[in-house]
Amino acid sequence: MSSDARINNEPGFVLHTYPFKETSMVAEVFTRSHGRVALIARGARRPASALRGLMQPFAPLLLSWFGKAELKTLHGAEWQGGLITPQGRALMCGFYLNELLLRLLARGDAHERLYDRYVETLGQLAGDCDTGDFERILRRFEKDLLAEIGYGATFDVDADSGAPIDPAARYVFQPERGALHWGGQPGCPVSGQTLIDLAADRFERQATLVEAKALMRTLINHTLGAKPLYTRQLLRELTELTQ
Repeated sequence: MSSDARINNEPGFVLHTYPFKETSMVAEVFTRSHGRVALIARGARRPASALRGLMQPFAPLLLSWFGKAELKTLHGAEWQGGLITPQGRALMCGFYLNELLLRLLARGDAHERLYDRYVETLGQLAGDCDTGDFERILRRFEKDLLAEIGYGATFDVDADSGAPIDPAARYVFQPERGALHWGGQPGCPVSGQTLIDLAADRFERQATLVEAKALMRTLINHTLGAKPLYTRQLLRELTELTQ
C-alpha cells in the first residue's frame, strides 16, 4: 500500500485532540489496522461542523483519511455505536488508557490484538465496577500493552537461576533483568505469590493488587522515561478524595 493511499472506513477511537490553525484540530486516533494515526480534521472546531461532536474520546468511529505525510487529512468519520461511554472514575481510567497509548505507541504500527483489548477494556470500565474491579482491569491492560510493544516481562521465573518462582519467597523486580531473590539489591519489592498471580492473570488477592500496581508502575516508568503520566496523578488525587 502506498503512503498516500486513501484509507476508508477504518475502525478507530480518538485518543486526544488539539487545535490546529483557526478552525481545525489534530486528532490522535488509535485504529485497528493502522495503529496510532494523526489526522487533521479541517473545520472541526466550527460550531456547525459535523465533525465537532464526533472527535471525542471513547466514541467508536469509522474513519477515512488520505495523505503522504505523517499528519494525514481526515475526510470522513461516522459513529459506529455499540459501546457505552465510561462515566465517573471509569472515565478517568479511560483517559489513563488513552495517555498510555499516546505515550507508548509509535505512529503507524498496527496492533490489532491490542486494539481489540482496548475495546474490551472500555466495555469493562463502563460496567458496574468497584475500586478493586478498576484496579484489576487496569493491571491487565497495562500488562497486555507492555507485552504488545515488546516490553513484556517474565514474572514466573527467577532471572538468576531460571528456577520457578517460589510463592513463599520475597523478590525484587528489575525492569531490565526480571525477578531476583531478595538480597539488598535495588528493584521493586514483590512477593513470589504476586509474581505467580501476575503471570497467570490472577488478581483476586488484595496483596496481589497492591504489589502488582507498584510493579506495573515501575515497568511503565522505565519504558516511558522521566516525564510522568498526567492522568495517573489525577487518579491518585481522586482516590485520596474518596477515601
